Amino acid sequence: MDALRHVRLMADYNRWMNQRLHAAAATLDAAALAADRGAFFGSILGTLNHLATTDCLWLRRFQSAGNWSRLHEADDWLPRPTTLRDTLAEDLPTLQGLRERLDDLIVAWSEELIFNDLDRVIGYRNMGGERFQRQVGPLLSHLFNHQTHHRGQVSTLLFQAGVDVGVTDLIAMPGFDPFTAVADDDDSDIPPMPASLVPPG
Repeated sequence: MDALRHVRLMADYNRWMNQRLHAAAATLDAAALAADRGAFFGSILGTLNHLATTDCLWLRRFQSAGNWSRLHEADDWLPRPTTLRDTLAEDLPTLQGLRERLDDLIVAWSEELIFNDLDRVIGYRNMGGERFQRQVGPLLSHLFNHQTHHRGQVSTLLFQAGVDVGVTDLIAMPGFDPFTAVADDDDSDIPPMPASLVPPG
């Protein structure tokens, strides 16, 4: 799988899992969502807010550094957080609406990207004002990895509250694997097993 296809796969998975996570969270009442559970961002709602906040920060950084039309079209509604703990929504339904728009934007932008974009170097400042220069590809890997990290925290908090998010595996995502199964493939194009992995005897 090439790097650009991987980015698009991650964007699809990101949206799918956020949909599942928010649907699971919606089974709890407002008090349970806002309860401080000892997590780094306190509550389930607080952690979900942090995810939306950081996505907005990164999308704004990408927007300022490139001429991607999808990002610029979102300028009128995309929030501009000033801290990592900004509360973008006081309740789950409002946050869910923003989350859906963010995920749709990320998916649409990933479809707009070309291979050369992944190697493009952009400059930005972190929340402490430090300057950095990084390639777009690794920064997108960071964005998706950060999402996975905090979704894992939310999944645990939900489980402790009696809510099971269910299967979260990438390979369980509908439409994940469009390729022919090996069992149905033509043996002639299956590469041989490396000698180092061939069992003795």
